[in-house]
Amino acid sequence: MTRRVAVIGGGSSGLACIKSCLDEGLEPVCYESGDDIGGLWRFKENPEPDRASIYHSVIINTSKEMMCFSDFPIPANFPNYMHNSLIMDYFRMYADHFQLTKHIRFNTKVLQVRQRSDFSHSGQWDVETENKDGKTEKHIFDAVMICIGHHCHPNLPLHDFPGIDTFEGTYFHSRDYKTPEEWRNKKAVVIGIGNSGGDIAVELSRVTKQLYLSTRRGAWILNRVGDNGFPLDLHLKRVLDFLQLILPFGVFCGLAERQLNQRFDHALYNLKPKHRLFSQHPTVNDELPNRILSGTVQVKPNIRRLQGSSVEFDDGSVVEDVDLVVFATGYRFSFPFLASHVTSVSGNKASLYKYVFPPELERPTLAIIGLVQPLGAIMPISEMQARWATRVFKGCTKLPSVASMLKDVQCKQETMAKRYVPSQRHTIQVDYLNYMDEIAGLLGVRPNIPRLLLTDPRLGLKVLFGPGTPYQYRLKGPGKWAGARQAIFTQWERVAQPMQTRPCDDPKTKRSFMWPLILSAAVVGWAAYVNRNNFPAYLQDPTALLDKMKVYLPAQ
Repeated sequence: MTRRVAVIGGGSSGLACIKSCLDEGLEPVCYESGDDIGGLWRFKENPEPDRASIYHSVIINTSKEMMCFSDFPIPANFPNYMHNSLIMDYFRMYADHFQLTKHIRFNTKVLQVRQRSDFSHSGQWDVETENKDGKTEKHIFDAVMICIGHHCHPNLPLHDFPGIDTFEGTYFHSRDYKTPEEWRNKKAVVIGIGNSGGDIAVELSRVTKQLYLSTRRGAWILNRVGDNGFPLDLHLKRVLDFLQLILPFGVFCGLAERQLNQRFDHALYNLKPKHRLFSQHPTVNDELPNRILSGTVQVKPNIRRLQGSSVEFDDGSVVEDVDLVVFATGYRFSFPFLASHVTSVSGNKASLYKYVFPPELERPTLAIIGLVQPLGAIMPISEMQARWATRVFKGCTKLPSVASMLKDVQCKQETMAKRYVPSQRHTIQVDYLNYMDEIAGLLGVRPNIPRLLLTDPRLGLKVLFGPGTPYQYRLKGPGKWAGARQAIFTQWERVAQPMQTRPCDDPKTKRSFMWPLILSAAVVGWAAYVNRNNFPAYLQDPTALLDKMKVYLPAQ
């Protein structure tokens, strides 16, 4: 019998799970509480309960070649950094191409997921659902994939802000922010300098009377535009990953911080944190330095208290007549439909093997997909997790012993605690290439670079020195894709195409005589030095000097 798999959530991770199930001959049934695919990236004017909601202008901060699904490149004419509406277009193309939508039950909420009485033998689950009419149903599944992400419940720490109950203006979480127009000529404070906080601060500052950006620790600011104008994340390369492994952490951070400070001095802009660059999830924002430089954004420390319409900061400064406070303070995740003994969440921490499998389940038939915060794109990581999980469900790939899995979980938690600033943000951090290679190794699809360099040198060099694009994980093993090699060879063409919107002929280079002149002068100088003792004789007979020089000059 075909094994049935419940997929909870129809966002990017859910789509990858449906596709992976189909690839492995499993029967997926996806439950999506909303009326459309897309999850986080589906813009809605009115936020839905227990899920993140984006603002109208959101543009993703990972480039298209790094964020695409590994066997379905994003169209060449799409921009490198896409608006949320284009991301939705891509998801629809993906779903249509692989016929995924017919496996999704929209407007269906999952109420409960629990182990069946014979779980130790069957590994099966009872899944209870409710449709939009309030009708409940119970289903039996052989496996479950949870794809609700980590942007579930807004983190609104009002207890940390004395006097918030007296504030006369408006305050809300960043998920409730949509457009800036209603705040024209007002004073606004944004709390938090993560990606949402930075984006909202920049956008509001174009219309507000003054925008104050409050941050406890400061942040290192990355730019989407990297060297030579290429997307920054295309610098995520294996050769740099190797450099990170061999260099001391402080040295590697120092090199990168120096480069960031060449763009703008973080101390001068009041942004420099005490922590190192790779000790916090970095903020990507192209416009924030310009907004600070033009005075429309003022960087302030943490808020000490609010009183009426005034806001006092930790440095003693007070801003009067504040109209709006936006809490860009992140999210908390949970799994309310799961029993706590299956997997528990405390302080935004969940004990999961490789961030996917609860290590102490008797049967490995539950996988949590996309519960990571990568320094890079999430879509290929979710897809890789889904490919691995479906192979585990089928029994093609085995998990190690419980003791080994628990040891791995503890090791990862200790490594993270050592590297990152203590924060609820830094409980599920992974480095893109390291983590992709780790899961790919378990799945049997990790590129073998020495072998590639021997058997296909051109491809091997591109994999080693080029960007770590997802196509590399379709070159071999389960799920091998015949188009992977070609996708790697044409990735730079897809990067360049959307920018080629007008003819731009390079001017013909004129022949330069500079280097021949320099070379000739060097030859004359050298000949004069070698024959310095005969110099008086050459002055009397210059033809003798010319004859000597002809030996060293290029033949005509």
